[in-house]
Amino acid sequence: MLIGEVSRRSGVSARMLRHYESLGLVRPSDRTGSGYREYSAEDIRRIFHIESLRSLGLSLREIGRALDDPGFTPAALVGDLVRQTRERIAAETELLTRLRRIDAADPADWQDVLQVVALLQALGSQSAAARQRAALSSVDVVPAPVEALVEAALGETDPHVAGALRWALARSGDSGPALLAEGLASPVAAVRARAVQCLAVMPGGEATTHLREALTDPDAGVRGHAALALGTRGVAEAVPVLVDMIVAGRNDTDAADALSTLANGTATADRIAAGLVGRLPHTTADAPARGRLTQALAGIPGTTAARALVELSHDEDRAVALTAAYLLELRAGR
Repeated sequence: MLIGEVSRRSGVSARMLRHYESLGLVRPSDRTGSGYREYSAEDIRRIFHIESLRSLGLSLREIGRALDDPGFTPAALVGDLVRQTRERIAAETELLTRLRRIDAADPADWQDVLQVVALLQALGSQSAAARQRAALSSVDVVPAPVEALVEAALGETDPHVAGALRWALARSGDSGPALLAEGLASPVAAVRARAVQCLAVMPGGEATTHLREALTDPDAGVRGHAALALGTRGVAEAVPVLVDMIVAGRNDTDAADALSTLANGTATADRIAAGLVGRLPHTTADAPARGRLTQALAGIPGTTAARALVELSHDEDRAVALTAAYLLELRAGR
């Protein structure tokens, strides 16, 4: 079979077939009387083998080794190809993400593009100071892509940088809560906690909805951050978690303040007081917890809290009794 027919049947150009021949990958079995290359069925099979290996990403040199070295084992080479392909995909994915974020910033000219690129690089800097400056400048220069701010905030461990990123997110627009909600699905509790802390500073009902979802998080710290944020928003669903925090002594002062803020109506105040009082029998052997529950009643108005303090003023634990008596005096003087 002549080279033109081989090219037509194999889909490999005549020029490439000649290149294969120059490298020694394919050697036509014969030539016609006029000197034209003539390929056998075995030659054509080898061409198809070459094309198959090329489709896996092997170089022509590697293909020659694979086809001609009887001792060649493909395992190591295929393993290298897997690694190289993964690295290439990761690099291309990173580039695609960067391009999408630049596009989301809606740059007006190349100067804007360069500023966004510089901002994205600074957000990923090893320097906490550089990351903080980037977060603080993201509002005033070219608006930072919200997705980039969210990614940075969810991964930030420096408290100063984290605060700056939350500040930037609070001013970033309406897409932040949905992106942060994805962080609530992270298997890492610390990431979920950062997502909640960011949602806490974002206005609007969508952020509140996601904070409500975080009240059932398996991690007590995440639940606590969500409850404190919801307490400032007047969401009574946070009460049980806030009471748990007081019993456990985890941010108990902040939790008591949040309960005091929530107790803005008689019904809510009585419900909160009942929740605090209801935990007292379970803390008989835990004097510090009883003390914290007693102190939390100080900020709760209404008759339920008052009656509870009267009873606690006769508590067997002297510290609890004295605290309750003192709080009753303060209430009487109001």
